[in-house]
Amino acid sequence: MLCDYLVQILTARVYDVAQETPLDYAPNLSARLNNKIFLKREDMQSVFSFKLRGAYNKMVNLPPEMLSQGVIAASAGNHAQGVALAARQLGTQAFIVMPVTTPQVKVDAVRSRGGEVVLHGDTYDDAYTYARQLEVQKGLTFIHPFDDPEVIAGQGTIGMEILRQYQQPIHAIFVAIGGGGLISGIAAYVKRLRPEIKIIGVEPVDADAMYQSLKAGKRVRLSQVGLFADGVAVREVGEETFHLCQQYVDEILLVDTDATCAAIKDVFEDTRSILEPAGALAIAAAKAYVEREQIQEQTLIAVACGANMNFDRLRFVAERAELGERREAIYAVAIPEQQGSLRKFCECIGKRNLTEFNYRIADEKEAHIFVGVQIENRADQAKLVETFEGCGFKTIDLTDDELTKLHLRHMVGGHSPLAHNELLYRFEFPERPGALMKFVGSMSPDWNISLFHYRNNGADYGRIVVGMQVPPHEMKQWQAFLDTLGYRYWDESQNPAYKLFLG
Repeated sequence: MLCDYLVQILTARVYDVAQETPLDYAPNLSARLNNKIFLKREDMQSVFSFKLRGAYNKMVNLPPEMLSQGVIAASAGNHAQGVALAARQLGTQAFIVMPVTTPQVKVDAVRSRGGEVVLHGDTYDDAYTYARQLEVQKGLTFIHPFDDPEVIAGQGTIGMEILRQYQQPIHAIFVAIGGGGLISGIAAYVKRLRPEIKIIGVEPVDADAMYQSLKAGKRVRLSQVGLFADGVAVREVGEETFHLCQQYVDEILLVDTDATCAAIKDVFEDTRSILEPAGALAIAAAKAYVEREQIQEQTLIAVACGANMNFDRLRFVAERAELGERREAIYAVAIPEQQGSLRKFCECIGKRNLTEFNYRIADEKEAHIFVGVQIENRADQAKLVETFEGCGFKTIDLTDDELTKLHLRHMVGGHSPLAHNELLYRFEFPERPGALMKFVGSMSPDWNISLFHYRNNGADYGRIVVGMQVPPHEMKQWQAFLDTLGYRYWDESQNPAYKLFLG
């Protein structure tokens, strides 16, 4: 199988539509990490991602009679554009099934390249199932986004280019994983010629299907996946890609949303280009790897695999990048409700820059302050807690608390004496018309909404936090509601930040 992939990659037909992308040195990031960091710039392809390589290699090798009948694919973005572009180049029709939740900018991009868009379902899985039905009904050929040897070989040409472009020692290559097609192709080529180079896969902490599968020794299907890095939000990896990753991938690192946002900012500062979340995963993992291994003066290559970013999402990325880079910390600080306390608190902060400061009187004896502070690193974050405690102020570090970062810092109001039997839950749902109405309409009319916060982040999904007054004897009905709703949820009723500022 190894020799087969080596031959297939060396003979892959990709350059009719793809370009050999540059391997760019990242000077700022390299200086900060004290290692040589190079970015393989797949975001510079005409469709702003690597996906056209595999799609075109698969389609150009189809028998003429199959190609002439048309092709079909299921995708929320990058694969769709690759298939549409390849179909136009080869003179055939491409049908692309996309979830109804797909942002209009991505739908328009597919149509502008000649693809016929069919909107169906809320998720990729819904679109995939419907595409396979249309495949049979219309006599089309399905172009799989990752689990196909010719698609894998097309993506593997990236590994071929890397080794040709950089012939000195390479410590590791970092590659994002969705279904596994990209890393499988790169690994199959690199490990054949330069087996000493580490191939490190990267997944989001909430979409880690390959990590879970390799750990279990078999393919694992996730019940839910996080949607921030939508380009890799895959519930189950491919059968072929799983076996290739078992054989050739050295390890998989998991990164969170904040680290991904920080990586987007890092690349922008070095290149003035803006990657999509999935496209920045490899950079985030390279940073985490350097911190973990404490290596210096090594060469690390990160594949910047996509830049199909929604402009409206940049606000969220900018907010979370500072947290991901540990340049901001968030605290809840309790000070005595008496004259001079606030001055003493400010003296503890010293000359540090404040990013946020919220206070509302709520208790005769104690005041609770919500404060954001610019910091230098993680050690500085912990040092501030010691400083506040040393001044006699009880302090809770909320920097890693999702409720705080997503909702609490944008809310006002305070405690309410009317909020009896209040439960607090966070929900994540597809950002489409009617989603909020589905949520509200499915609740018991006997339950009162006592708190509600929603903020549009320009993403394919929405996030809300809801306070609900549910009598204790109706908790079974409440759980039944949660089970049938179909949205991801988190119980935040015991969250310390909620109790301090809202509960």
